[in-house]
Amino acid sequence: METKIKAIHFDVSDRLTAFINKKSEKMARRFEAITEIEVTLKVVKPETAMNKEASVKMIAPPAAELFASKTADTFEEAVDLCMDALERKLEKNKNT
Repeated sequence: METKIKAIHFDVSDRLTAFINKKSEKMARRFEAITEIEVTLKVVKPETAMNKEASVKMIAPPAAELFASKTADTFEEAVDLCMDALERKLEKNKNT
C-alpha cells in the first residue's frame, strides 16, 4: 500500500506526515484491498477557523476509487473525518 501526501502552497510538518501515515496504515490493515491512499491538504481562504481542508482518495479494488473531502479546524481533524467517512463507505461496499 502506498500513501501519497500533497500540500498545496505550504510544507507538511513531520508530525502531520507521521499522523497521516499512521491513519493510512491502520486503514490498510483493516481493509486489505486498499492499494493506494492519496491525501491532499490545503488552507482555505480567508484565514479563519475551520479553514483546513483535507481530501482523501482511496483506491481499493473492486470498489475502485473512493473519495472524501472535509474541512475542519486542524488538518488532523479533517483527515480523521475523511478516514471515518471512507471507512463507512468501505464497510458498506464490503457488505454488498
